Amino acid sequence: MGYRRFADRDGNQWDVRAASAALWEFIPAADNRERQRTVDAPGYEKDPFELSVEELQGLFDRSASPSSRKVRNPFKD
Repeated sequence: MGYRRFADRDGNQWDVRAASAALWEFIPAADNRERQRTVDAPGYEKDPFELSVEELQGLFDRSASPSSRKVRNPFKD
């Protein structure tokens, strides 16, 4: 399966790839300097090419870039 090119609200280009049945990746493309993002795959579709731009934007909004994820402190400090 190939990558689907997607432009977010800011105009950044992303390649959307189904990494597994449960996980999709937004990989920076073109001149995009953002970090790669991951999101839970939608349960109703398995192929990024079948989603509308609005549906992809919704998934993208729920995605987390690796630098913005909150990490729990195991020591509860």
